[in-house]
Amino acid sequence: MFFSKDLPSPTSFFTAYASMAGYMMMIRSMAHQLIPGPVQDFIYSSLHSLLFRSTSTTLTLTIDDDNMGMHNEIYQAAQTYLSTKISPEAARLRISKGHRDKHVNLYLSDGETVNDVYQNVELKWRFVTDRGDKKGDDDGRSEYFELSFDKKHKDLILNSYIPHVESKAKEIRDERRILMLHSLSSLRWESVILEHPSTFKTIAMEDELKRDVMEDLDRFIRRKDYYKKVGKAWKRGYLLYGPPGTGKSSLVAAMANYLKFDVYDLQLASVMRDSDLRRLLLATRNRSILVIEDIDCAVDFPNRLEQQQPGEGKNCGDSQAPLTLSGLLNFIDGLWSSCGDERIIIFTTNHKDRLDPALLRPGRMDMHIYMGHCTFQGFKTLASNYLGLNDTTMPHRLYPEIERLMDGEVITPAQVAEELMKSEDADVALEGLVNVLEKMRFKANELSPVLKKKESRLERDEMRARPDTEGSPRKNSKRIKKLVLFWT
Repeated sequence: MFFSKDLPSPTSFFTAYASMAGYMMMIRSMAHQLIPGPVQDFIYSSLHSLLFRSTSTTLTLTIDDDNMGMHNEIYQAAQTYLSTKISPEAARLRISKGHRDKHVNLYLSDGETVNDVYQNVELKWRFVTDRGDKKGDDDGRSEYFELSFDKKHKDLILNSYIPHVESKAKEIRDERRILMLHSLSSLRWESVILEHPSTFKTIAMEDELKRDVMEDLDRFIRRKDYYKKVGKAWKRGYLLYGPPGTGKSSLVAAMANYLKFDVYDLQLASVMRDSDLRRLLLATRNRSILVIEDIDCAVDFPNRLEQQQPGEGKNCGDSQAPLTLSGLLNFIDGLWSSCGDERIIIFTTNHKDRLDPALLRPGRMDMHIYMGHCTFQGFKTLASNYLGLNDTTMPHRLYPEIERLMDGEVITPAQVAEELMKSEDADVALEGLVNVLEKMRFKANELSPVLKKKESRLERDEMRARPDTEGSPRKNSKRIKKLVLFWT
């Protein structure tokens, strides 16, 4: 092989290359020692963006948990959403379980990725852990998500996909949510896990009434924008009334399980002042149910006309003022009622007629639900729950007799449930229920003439004692009937 005298020989070429490589390594070593690392990273990223700006079509969004000192809701939504999108091929995952959680939760670990598709747009999520100082100091540690996609879909991702992630995350959290029951202790809320099994499927109510209540709850939940448009606080009030043992507390638990709402059990007897009530209600969370049971006898409210003494202003501002009906009404329907969203207020009572009409008007108690004695439809629900009986194929032989005996206001759901629990054998349990129903009807028939005589005597005595001061004889008669029924 011949080489021209004007061209360098292969030996000289490789010698020059080796010398240049040596110089480059020396310069690189000096640069690492003389130029700080952040400056090197800046130079590298600038050159990279300058050289590849025209060719890259990928946009990457960084989502970290810090939002100017507050939690970033998008970060938390992404963490929840991606926990359901983890690939079976993932190599490293984080696992956690809180003291309220029933199951373990899996989350992405450093470097793991998740591929997602939204409206035919491919997206790639990546979880990154930046440990800060290389010496191992964790003070500068940060965690964030990277969301990468084609730049031309930027508006779709920001205006549609991100809200979609937030909405799905809310549904997941609601499904995983552990309901809590909050009760008073020294004017502070104490919490335990609410594990009441009552649902609309198991509660002994008429099917039509169940549907009405569930539809009303659904309508309330989806009307956030509507409440804002009409200028009303996003809350709803329910009055549950009826005899003892008719399932009022079970309905509260069914509503909580249906909505996934916490329950705050407010015992008004433990609240001495309006200021205490205000502090307690402000400490309740959104998406919750506030329950005041037996509102008619929970506390003896001063008369509204007597609450304001002559010469005093409408609001004296005294923090030591006792608990008043006006104070309670202000929290239900006044300015303080707007301090919170998605709230439900429930009053229960055995005697609706004893309540101040101011508590019952729409806007305070929007829906009045009568929880009466057990009907045959309610009995069939209880028989299915306790005995596993299903009347869709072949009703039990005692069903016609039970339906006849239960006609009218005879027995409460609690009493029926007590009888059905006495035996796991359906024949034995239902025969025992038939015996109880027969005794109740016989006793009611015996008492009926006695009650009529007592009602007549009390009405006659009342009319003689106060013929004019309490209104017409007809009104007195109605009031006496209520007293007689309550006495029995």
